[in-house]
Amino acid sequence: MTSERAAFVALALTPGIGIARLHALLSACSTSLGAFSAPFEFLCTIPGIGRAAATAIKERSPADGDVAIAAAESLGAELLVLDDPRYPQCLREIPDAAPLLFALGRLELLGGAAAAIVGSRDHTAYGAEVCRAVSVAAASRGITVVSGMARGLDAIAHQAALDVRGTTIGVLGNGLGVVYPAANRKLYERVATEGLLLTEFPPGERPSAGSFPRRNRLISGLCRVTVVVEAAIGSGALITANAALEQGRDVMAVPGPITSASSAGPNALIRDGAEPLLAPENLIAHFPDARREDASTVAAALPSGLSAPAANLARHLTATPTSVDALAGTAGLKVAEVMAALSELEIAGAAKQHPGSRFALQHTGPTFYGN
Repeated sequence: MTSERAAFVALALTPGIGIARLHALLSACSTSLGAFSAPFEFLCTIPGIGRAAATAIKERSPADGDVAIAAAESLGAELLVLDDPRYPQCLREIPDAAPLLFALGRLELLGGAAAAIVGSRDHTAYGAEVCRAVSVAAASRGITVVSGMARGLDAIAHQAALDVRGTTIGVLGNGLGVVYPAANRKLYERVATEGLLLTEFPPGERPSAGSFPRRNRLISGLCRVTVVVEAAIGSGALITANAALEQGRDVMAVPGPITSASSAGPNALIRDGAEPLLAPENLIAHFPDARREDASTVAAALPSGLSAPAANLARHLTATPTSVDALAGTAGLKVAEVMAALSELEIAGAAKQHPGSRFALQHTGPTFYGN
């Protein structure tokens, strides 16, 4: 026999039945099973439920919920309904809350300190550099980076967070099991394993023109702050920023050249009152409970082409100058190997020697002015 939970899932997945109509149906019919068994004409009398919505309900079956639940389980995913204690409170509070969430990965990331970092698919080198630096700074301080799993800056934000062993949530505009765009398959698999994939669409559902703007309210809803790095006027990133404002969340924007179409969106947000992001620390200031940056930040900032010993040693460097002997002990290298690796890192600009033959991490990311 189909359970009430499965009937709720089927009702929530019925086309045209959003959170407001769902509440109206449950108020009038007491249960989801009751809504499915109610006469057509009775459904039409419920406020907000017209003949089109009533017809859609009659074309569905409570057993459709069993199908969706089984599909989620086959992928190893969790299905969260509104009254599930694991459903994040921050998403319950937003307008047009999602009745269902399908989650694959680390469910414990929901409800923690999080920042949305979003931007253009067709970004500039400047946008990529800033996006990576901001994501690394946030992730290395224990702030979960949230974005939309699109190509371009979304993908860079997710990858940068994971590269410093941070956490990230990818909010999909389609169902689990569908990799879109296909070029993001490796990222999809990595986020599912090391972070969390989240969507309101049932497993196997393909993306549509309206699904991406719809998912944007979940991106901002999960986060204390939404950062727009680069975005053309009318882009999805600006839809996310507008959703954040409607939800009463903070919006930050990265200023860019007034001649760049990619910076037109963030510049307009700043003109209209958004806080300009002039350095990663501007974002971190919104999270007074964030932990201090540690050496894991190095992994995403290291120059390419380093030898294995140099890359290994760099992960043991911090902002505090440390002796060669101490570095040899923590990195598990011989003193001679440490000296060779330090020389390589100094040439690459990743390490700096201080008085007393002590060495510290040298920041190799972009330089920000006006902080």
